[in-house]
Amino acid sequence: MSDSTLPASGVALVTPVRVAVARKRRSKRMRTLFPYLLVAPAVLYLLMITLYPGAYAVYQSFFLVRFNSWTPIGFENYADLFADREFWAALWNTLVIGVLALALECFFALMLAYFAYRDPWVQGWRIAFLVPMLFMPSAVAFIYKLAFLDGRVISDLLMRVGLISENLAIPSSIWLSRATLILADVWQWTPFLFIIFVAALQGQDEEVEEAARLDGASWWQIFWNISLPLMRPVIAVALVLRGIDITTMFANVFIITKGGPGGATETISYFIYRLGFKSFNFGYASAASVIMLVITIVVAQLVVKRAFRSGRT
Repeated sequence: MSDSTLPASGVALVTPVRVAVARKRRSKRMRTLFPYLLVAPAVLYLLMITLYPGAYAVYQSFFLVRFNSWTPIGFENYADLFADREFWAALWNTLVIGVLALALECFFALMLAYFAYRDPWVQGWRIAFLVPMLFMPSAVAFIYKLAFLDGRVISDLLMRVGLISENLAIPSSIWLSRATLILADVWQWTPFLFIIFVAALQGQDEEVEEAARLDGASWWQIFWNISLPLMRPVIAVALVLRGIDITTMFANVFIITKGGPGGATETISYFIYRLGFKSFNFGYASAASVIMLVITIVVAQLVVKRAFRSGRT
């Protein structure tokens, strides 16, 4: 019997089978490609805003760039940077401000996370700890500039309670200027570490803590001897993320101190800005950016590797 003589019911039985096989083939192919199609726009966007500018900066660092004039000079920019005292001073300022700010943020975030994880009253107010992170960095910088410099609000309060006899000379004091930058950064970004640490505590096995509690351990002993060691890889990753962000600190320096006094608060980001957009030495600024990028990647890699290695032992 030929296909033309098949009854209508036979066609109705054959056709769905062929359609189902075709759909099955297409669905298998689409299941393989679908995840890549979903992430493709994000990957392309990240490549455009990270890979291309980075490669362009590396290329530009081998030239003496003055607006449209590009003169090849090889590694001369890098050689000049390693002999530049202002560059090393900017690195040192970034290290000092970054380490102090990061240490304080980690300490306060751990304490807040400990009480927010244990204390029912603090748990109910956890959302309030996140408010500083919602402000724009420039807005926070203007608030601290008004409080410590322009408006002298802090100086006035301290004089009223009798702690000081005259206004704080923040613009002319190295450590007071650094302390202002550190305080602004700690106030705004401690909630970032707080969120990560609370999530790490909530993700730990409660049976381990219950066993320690039955053995007579206090909450503080459980946190110090059990919770904190288990959180070490999470803490390392969180500190690396914040450390990378601190190396790019610009808004606070630009608005509050302008790098003063005498360049004591000029971070590497402000140094690069000053070279590129004030001196218009774009090749030299690009070389400084490349060096800072390499240093950041190496340090971050070493910290994360060491933390995860120690977390497994």
